[in-house]
Amino acid sequence: MHLDRLACYIKGGRPPGAGRAYPGCRDQRLPGRSVPVELTGALYFATVSPVWGGGRAFYDPYGEGRLHARAHLVSASQFADIAAQEMYREPGEDLDLGEVLAEGRAGLGVGRYETLICAGRLDGLPVLTFTAPWSADEVAPVPPSRDYLRFIASGLLDAGAWDAATVAAYLASARGAAGQWSERAIRELIE
Repeated sequence: MHLDRLACYIKGGRPPGAGRAYPGCRDQRLPGRSVPVELTGALYFATVSPVWGGGRAFYDPYGEGRLHARAHLVSASQFADIAAQEMYREPGEDLDLGEVLAEGRAGLGVGRYETLICAGRLDGLPVLTFTAPWSADEVAPVPPSRDYLRFIASGLLDAGAWDAATVAAYLASARGAAGQWSERAIRELIE
């Protein structure tokens, strides 16, 4: 969500509050464009992140609702390198995107962030992301950490499509955050 965090995946580095540095992409050009998008599906938090502590953010493309996100115009090799870093793999190998582009979904493995999703098209280009192979209902919810939630919230705000009240309500209603993070607590994080 946050362009500064994405820059750590592209150029290498450690996002503020994260417990891990990233090696970066082969192609270190920043996105040609970043725009807010709303996708069909739902945000949820599950499993425990060794990088941030607390639950990780996942996208359930079959969940009810709308997912607030940012689409970044990156090359296919950058997408592959960013995905590799999220999978705790070394960047450097391109992905075969044929299946995800044809079918809308492709599995690279059974772990978290190893399922590719084509969530539609924007200006004729595919909107690709990666998430877990399971749905929100198939895994126990885990509340996100303060730093992680702040980074996600500030990325959504930086996108320019949503105000602080909308972002706080959206994140507070996500499975894993709901009941653990109030709208007020999230507003305090981002103010």
